[in-house]
Amino acid sequence: MLTQTVETTAPPTGSTEPNERGGSLKPVLDVIPTEAYENPTWKGLAYLARDLAIYAVLVFALVEVSNPFAVLGLEFLMALAVGGLFIVGHDIAHGALFKSKRLSAVVGRFAMLPGWHVFDGWVLGHNRIHHAFTVREGYDFVWHPYTPEQYRAMRPWQRARHRLEWSWMGAGIYYMREVWWHKMVVGKPPARWVKSIRRDRWLVLGFVAAATAALAWLGWDRTGSPLSTAWLITRVLVLPYLGFSYLIGSLVHVHHVNPGIRWWRRHEWTKFKGQMDGTTILRARWGLNFFFHWIMVHIPHHVDMRIPMYNLELAAGAIKAAYPDVVHDEPLRFTDFVRNTRQCKLYDFDRGAWLTYEDALAAS
Repeated sequence: MLTQTVETTAPPTGSTEPNERGGSLKPVLDVIPTEAYENPTWKGLAYLARDLAIYAVLVFALVEVSNPFAVLGLEFLMALAVGGLFIVGHDIAHGALFKSKRLSAVVGRFAMLPGWHVFDGWVLGHNRIHHAFTVREGYDFVWHPYTPEQYRAMRPWQRARHRLEWSWMGAGIYYMREVWWHKMVVGKPPARWVKSIRRDRWLVLGFVAAATAALAWLGWDRTGSPLSTAWLITRVLVLPYLGFSYLIGSLVHVHHVNPGIRWWRRHEWTKFKGQMDGTTILRARWGLNFFFHWIMVHIPHHVDMRIPMYNLELAAGAIKAAYPDVVHDEPLRFTDFVRNTRQCKLYDFDRGAWLTYEDALAAS
C-alpha cells in the first residue's frame, strides 16, 4: 500500500534554516501585546462549564427525541457543541487556558472525551509536529498533499479514496482515517510517549464503552426493542462523533489548504513561512464563534500557541497591523471551502503550486 512518509522527530541538530527576511518568528512575537497572554483560571472554567451544559442538554434531547428529521437538526448542533468542547481541550493541551499543569491534565482529557480524542496522542501529533513544522514537506502530516508522481503510483482504489477524501464531502473520512485512527488510535508513538498515550487510549475506550452500556440499558428498559436501542446509541453517541469529525476535518482543511497557501520543501521552510504564510485568519459569522471559540483566527494561534482562544482577536490585530502584506484575512465561507477542495488536489513542490487532477495529468 502506498503511504506517505512523515517525520515525527525534529530535524537533525546543526541543520540550518535560510537566513532571510521572515525566517524567525521573534519579530512577530514582539508585536503581540502582553495582555494577549492573560488567562485567568475562572475564564477557562467558565467556557468549559458553558459548553458542558450545552452538550448535556443536547444529550438529553437526543435521548428523548427519536424522529429522524428532528434528530438531524439536533446532530448539527451537537457537532458544534462537541467541537466547542474539543477546542477548549485543544487550548488546554497547548497550555493556553490554565497555568496549573495538573488542572490542565485533568480538564483537557475530560473535554476531549465527547470527540473520542486521545489527549496525549493529540499533544504529540498536534503540538509537537503539526505546530512545529506547519506546511513543511515530510513533517506536517495534517492534510499533507500528495504529488502527481505519488498519485500516479497509486492503485485504482487508492486514487478513488484520494478523490473522495480530498473532496468537500470527504473531509471527515480523511480526518477519521489519517489523523484520528492512524495517528491517535493505532499509531506507534515514540518510546517516551507510549505509557501516557496508552493510558489515554484506555480512557477514551472506557468512555465509549460506558456510554454505550448506559444507553443500551436505557434503550432496552424503555422499549425492549433491539432496533430502537441501537438507534438510541447511534444518535446519542455515534452520530455526534461522525458530525464532529466532519467539522474538524473541514476546518483544519481551510486552515492550511488554499490556492494561496504554499507548502515548502524541507530546505526552503522557515518558521515564519510555516506560521505566518502557512495559515489564515477566517472571520466566522452568524455567531459561530460561540462554538468555534475564535479558532479560525488561526495565524496568532500558530505564531504562539500559548495565547488563549478568547485573546486571539487581540493578537491578530497587532500582527496584521505589523504585517499587512502577509496576513491572509478573509470571511469564513463554505463556498470557499468547496472551491479549495476542487482546486487543491495534488501539489507540485518544485513549482510551489496546487494542482487539480486535470492540471497534473496535463503536466505528465
